[in-house]
Amino acid sequence: MSARSLAQTLSLRIGVLLAASLPVAWTSAGAGEHEAAVAKIKDAAEGWNELWREVIIDITIMGVIFALVTAYLLVKYRRRSPDQEGTPPKFNAALAVGWTVIPVFVFLSDDLFVAAKGWNLWNMYRQVPAERMEIKLESGMYSWDYVYPNGVHAQNELRVPAGKPIMLRMTSRDTIHSHFIPDFRVKEDSMPGRVTYLWFSPKEPGEHVISCAAYCGIMHSYMMGKLVIMPDQDFTKWYDGEAAKLADAKKNVALN
Repeated sequence: MSARSLAQTLSLRIGVLLAASLPVAWTSAGAGEHEAAVAKIKDAAEGWNELWREVIIDITIMGVIFALVTAYLLVKYRRRSPDQEGTPPKFNAALAVGWTVIPVFVFLSDDLFVAAKGWNLWNMYRQVPAERMEIKLESGMYSWDYVYPNGVHAQNELRVPAGKPIMLRMTSRDTIHSHFIPDFRVKEDSMPGRVTYLWFSPKEPGEHVISCAAYCGIMHSYMMGKLVIMPDQDFTKWYDGEAAKLADAKKNVALN
């Protein structure tokens, strides 16, 4: 075996071993840090933002690497005169396997690592905080109908207190709709004959858009709502006031 062939074989084996060890190394090194990060996340939106930033960083690094390699190859193997003919080296089996296997291991390791983080985050999100406030939602063409624990009804406007996790138990009276609150990174389908749920953690007072993210028919784009996050005292005042109005209405109906 020539010195060149021996060097190629050794470099291939070392490369394959290093690439194969990446998933184990990344998992062992990053598992504890990731678990600690997930434990600190009290708002699912923060977790999705963190995961999205990591995805953007990863694909940016990959894109830069591909661009640099492409630029290098274009410059190195460019034609230097109109009549120049290339004399490429023989592409043996070792090089073919190396150029195929090593990149696959490298990029697949990164994909699996990010996918595992996403799976952990999803499992964390499905664990709804115990101190939540539950609100029922019935969706329909083309409105969001909310029912609070005290029986108060609201349409297309969801008022919630700041600083308290909110859980929506959802169903639909006609077709599939998707309750989407972009600012809180939450979206879940509501459908007839089934109860689904989503939760989010409003922190600061303000207003946010609610939309339907599933095509539910003509005028689908009109199925909009508003999330109003109120200071706790203001929400309590509104909540009790609406409950009093509801009690008075029921009393008047009974008297009549």
